[in-house]
Amino acid sequence: MSAPPTPTLSRLSISLTSDLLTRLDRMIEERGLANRSQVIAEMIRDALSEHSMEREDTVIAGTITLTYRAESGRVRHALAQTQGAYLKEVISSQHVFLEDDQSLEVLLVQGPADRLQSLCDDLRKIRGVQQIKLVATTALLPPLHAHGDWPPETADGRRP
Repeated sequence: MSAPPTPTLSRLSISLTSDLLTRLDRMIEERGLANRSQVIAEMIRDALSEHSMEREDTVIAGTITLTYRAESGRVRHALAQTQGAYLKEVISSQHVFLEDDQSLEVLLVQGPADRLQSLCDDLRKIRGVQQIKLVATTALLPPLHAHGDWPPETADGRRP
């Protein structure tokens, strides 16, 4: 398998106030990052992901992170039922118990931006959910196999 081609780099010139540049350089130093370009590229990727979430027809991948009070299973049951209505979008979930009867759950999701936003809204409506945030990426998961698509095709397109 060959490595993907290296993307062509382009130069960008920006103007910042001296205070803003000083704060940026301080953040880069505190985080131990290589250079300004690395941080600015990450900020642009984040902004592009946020912009993608605003477009209904865009398919995005990301995470939904939520915290909630367990309340003897009622909230977990409601969360499971809500996630069940979004089986195509919820790829996986990870749950951990926190202090004081709180839980943290992270969902790996992919689907149309408006559908993922609806999932967040439906989860937010559950009494006991304290915080929720959808974070999108600029890349997608590879296509998952469709139901009945087993066994997989061989390299020449045949099924064993």
